[in-house]
Amino acid sequence: MSDVNKVVLAYSGGLDTSVIVRWLQDNYSCEVVTFTADIGQGEEVEPARAKAEAMGVKEIYIEDLREEFVRDFVFPMFHANTVYEGEYLLGTSIARPLIAKRLIEIANETGADAISHGATGKGNDQVRFELGAYALKPGIKVIAPWREWDLSSRESLMAYCKSRDIPVDFASAKKKSPYSMDANLLHISYEGDLLENPWAEPEEDMWRWSVSPEAAPDTATYIELDFERGDPVAVDGTRMSPATLLEHLNTVGGANGIGRDDIVENRYVGMKSRGCYETPGGTILLKAHRAIESLTLDREVAHLKDELMPRYAELIYNGYWWSPERRMLQVAIDDSQSVVNGKVRLKLYKGNVIVAGRQSADSLFDERIATFEEDAGAYNQADAEGFIKINSLRMRIAANRGRSPL
Repeated sequence: MSDVNKVVLAYSGGLDTSVIVRWLQDNYSCEVVTFTADIGQGEEVEPARAKAEAMGVKEIYIEDLREEFVRDFVFPMFHANTVYEGEYLLGTSIARPLIAKRLIEIANETGADAISHGATGKGNDQVRFELGAYALKPGIKVIAPWREWDLSSRESLMAYCKSRDIPVDFASAKKKSPYSMDANLLHISYEGDLLENPWAEPEEDMWRWSVSPEAAPDTATYIELDFERGDPVAVDGTRMSPATLLEHLNTVGGANGIGRDDIVENRYVGMKSRGCYETPGGTILLKAHRAIESLTLDREVAHLKDELMPRYAELIYNGYWWSPERRMLQVAIDDSQSVVNGKVRLKLYKGNVIVAGRQSADSLFDERIATFEEDAGAYNQADAEGFIKINSLRMRIAANRGRSPL
């Protein structure tokens, strides 16, 4: 007899998680609680309620987490200008700690002794969900059906549905895109099918959020972003909530062919994976945030942030959002943002994000000192001689001892 009485399932209402509901009921003889999160995937989430009810689920959670997602996860990540392996803006990675958090909170609310997810045994998401769950509730049991069952294809899943009377729209399931896709307010990702050949160029009709740079308007679009303490708060003078702002940038960025990326990345489980991503709003935000930081941050603070960023990105990619080291880094990174205030003007043109201006009351740029014209004594150029001699001292000593670099 199973030691699991109740399990909270991260439930989309699609084919995979619909199968998982029945599989949990059949194999664990347990009550299933479903949790469906709206994090901006662009699809209606309410239909998941009827699908869950049809399979006898009595406790159904459907929640709009878009504002929390952007405010408490995306924006703090962008404080660090976070990019994994030089390209990936971590759109999937940053959504998982929020889902893990809510799975555990719902488990506590409903008295569940287990959680479950639909991530496969080959991917990163299983690690992200489970590291988060164990950090927040060490004794929780995690059920990962893809690591237990013998269902290995879409056809086998549909056969299981037919044999167990699972209400699934088979015509819709068969017409589904050949790509494995994940979407939220930050990005949409594509994996599988044609993309499993790293030499194959993605098909143009694969992309959902953006036009190709070639098809983008021939006239540039200008936008202005206002920042307060490192967070974007307004576009073109109109204040917006975090989720609304990111959604707006996705629209204007996509219309200008911005945010497409084609990457071969190193998964935490050890394999390389080829994926394509659309991150229009995030691509704009990254450029704008670095522009306002260039004006307001002390040099050594900015350079230290850049040194810490790859480690911070790796922690998020690998699923360690709730770890003490990520939280420690976040405190330092967030502290640096107190002076990151001001306005950035950007030019969007055929896939490019170009900085066209930046200004801030907290600017460290001093025109009197930086000018190539008369500076009225603001900077004594003769001081540079001693600066250079002091900084070359160790090299001069070594050369005098015969340690020439030539």
